[in-house]
Amino acid sequence: MKGIILSGGRATRLFPATISVSKQLLPVYDKPMIYYPLSILMLAEIRDILVITNPEFLPLYKRLLMDGSHLGITITYKEQTQPRGIADAFLVGEEFIGNSNISLILGDNLVFGQNFGATVRKAAQIKEGAVVFAYPVRNPKAFGVVEFDKTGKAISIEEKPEKPKSNWAIPGLYFYDNQVVDVVKKLKPSLRGELEITDVNKEYLKMGRLNVIPLGRGVAWLDTGTPEGLLEASNFVAAIQKRQGFYISCIEEIAYRMGYITKEQLFELGKKQEKTEYGKYLIELAGE
Repeated sequence: MKGIILSGGRATRLFPATISVSKQLLPVYDKPMIYYPLSILMLAEIRDILVITNPEFLPLYKRLLMDGSHLGITITYKEQTQPRGIADAFLVGEEFIGNSNISLILGDNLVFGQNFGATVRKAAQIKEGAVVFAYPVRNPKAFGVVEFDKTGKAISIEEKPEKPKSNWAIPGLYFYDNQVVDVVKKLKPSLRGELEITDVNKEYLKMGRLNVIPLGRGVAWLDTGTPEGLLEASNFVAAIQKRQGFYISCIEEIAYRMGYITKEQLFELGKKQEKTEYGKYLIELAGE
């Protein structure tokens, strides 16, 4: 399975902070926001990754993540010239996807929880159909919402409903078989003029091939779309790291523990940042 990180859009809710920079390059506590979705794909054992972003921000992402070889993965890049919806990522990335199954994660998704790595690894092993997640929220009107029957089976999905049928929102992390490209090609743009990811999920639901996994207590899905949400996410990461001593979404550590890079390579990555607590953490890991 391959992976796509969609880091497009204008992030107008964060203006003026995002007038001149991509939202997903803003720091969430001690690391760029895009480290968090990248870490999830890496934990899912996905090592071939495409980053899609606006043309003007492409050089910044390349400078930050390079070709991924320092992490034992491959990162390539593609422009999304105008926002045409989340599902448009599959059309932009059609050549990259090829004959593979594909995972799509939004560049502002921060998910943290015990055993979440095992959850996404299992999801990435799908042979056919689709896997998405559901998370309880207090404001379901702002999200794509999934309705379950009494047996826990998903029976309907709605995009930002006025009268939500549940409080279960679908986070921006999706796993699909290769058929998803054909599904998107048949979609009609919504009233917003965009190709909606909710419509993709509806199609898989109609086919009886959508698996929805609820994420309940013990998992945190954090919103970073507003100044308040960005601050709360930073405070959350800071609190966990300071209390436990372990870093959240440290992509170098994940690369090392997944066997993508050696202890020596980890040490060298730490040396490049040795004046920071982040770099010192990497050096300490390499010395274990």
